[in-house]
Amino acid sequence: MSATVLKIPASGPQPQIPGPVQGTLMMPEFVRTIGRLAYLWGWPMVSSFNRRAGFTSCPEPGLRGGILPNAPRGQICMLTDYIASEERFVTCPNQDVAYGMGFASLNEEPVVIQVPDFGDRFWVYAAWDARTASFVQLAQQYGTRPGFYLLIGPDWNGKVPAGISKVFRSSTELAAICPRVFMNDTVEDREAIQPLINQVVAYPLAQFDGKLKTKDWKKVPSFPAPAMPGDEEVKWVQPENFFEQLPGVIKNVPPLPGEEALYALINSVLQAAENDSDGRKILKETAIQADKDLIEPLRQWRFNGPPAGKGWYSPKNNSQFGTDYLTRTAIAKSNMFENAPQETNYIFTDTDAQGDQLDGNSLYSITFSKGQIPPVNGFWSLTLYNPHHFFNPNTLHRFSLGTKNKTLQYGANGSLTLYAGAKSPGKDKESNWLPAPKTPFSLYIRAYWGKPEIVDRTWKPPLVEQMK
Repeated sequence: MSATVLKIPASGPQPQIPGPVQGTLMMPEFVRTIGRLAYLWGWPMVSSFNRRAGFTSCPEPGLRGGILPNAPRGQICMLTDYIASEERFVTCPNQDVAYGMGFASLNEEPVVIQVPDFGDRFWVYAAWDARTASFVQLAQQYGTRPGFYLLIGPDWNGKVPAGISKVFRSSTELAAICPRVFMNDTVEDREAIQPLINQVVAYPLAQFDGKLKTKDWKKVPSFPAPAMPGDEEVKWVQPENFFEQLPGVIKNVPPLPGEEALYALINSVLQAAENDSDGRKILKETAIQADKDLIEPLRQWRFNGPPAGKGWYSPKNNSQFGTDYLTRTAIAKSNMFENAPQETNYIFTDTDAQGDQLDGNSLYSITFSKGQIPPVNGFWSLTLYNPHHFFNPNTLHRFSLGTKNKTLQYGANGSLTLYAGAKSPGKDKESNWLPAPKTPFSLYIRAYWGKPEIVDRTWKPPLVEQMK
């Protein structure tokens, strides 16, 4: 075959929605164009499948590298404290909650997840499909009662046993599961939370017997971790292999309503390239370039949602993206696995009030006027991240400030001023200081179970002002 054209094979599976007619020649630029679209569109899903493969490659629940909760498919592993600052598996972790994490294959085996009686303690469980769309409502704010809840896949039609409180169906067989339980930054609360965490357990439906299971999460094994890529996140999507993986991913992710034509178009190029070395070369080159052009810039917060005021940005459709492929991929790159908007509001910035990049060589003040801390029923926090969206190691071992901190100092007028920079604002202000690296950094507000004024954006985030 000529190196300048691709030909759709005359046999093999045909798309349900008419795409290019069999035998149509595809010029290289057409293949590159569709390839770039497919790379942006499919990046979060390839990332999801590769994360599942990595997170579940262990014989029992435990900590990868002694840090990250991993578990076999259909199970979770819980942390018993805040996540360690050395974590490089998922960008933008928080230090407000005890995390759990796991992945499932729900068509093969539904998963039961237990909800203990948390009392007044804030908690929320998240579960996402392969598109990183949320499909459960399990949280204090929903009035979820203690009990057993079942997660099932799109094609599962088995019998739901007695004792299951509610069933949630994922749109894909892949599901990522993440319980979060709020914890104050005190010795007393770290101790008080342990019996509750030990009741946060998930397991395949075949193991369900209607009885509450417990697990001492302090006694799980540690598994070797792959070599860490320096300060950056593990590269879950390898552009060189992307188009080898995408066909298998597509088979396991049914199209959303209205996506049939998009699937047919992308599949026509994948099928044409399947047995053509020139086509495969074009797609590989396209993926490598698209990763640089389309994916890398999405780490910038200005691409992760519309303006939220005063130089901050915030998505409106987190974990409910539909066909908003740009925001879906941006969040998968910069901050994968967000909760639904009614559960959590995420507000972030890379710049100060003047629009200049935040840099640790300067000191900044972030002042919430009296009565203007983030209005929440759950909790709020302000986290500082390095250029790669991870914690900045520091002698205070402090990476965020907010509801969990009981030593914050308020001004005489009721305002709250926090500080960010590599240099201390002074001993008398250090309780309110987030140490920064001597490099660019970003700031990130989390508001869990926001009140109406934060959900509808009436509330505005504070100015980030460089101090003289």
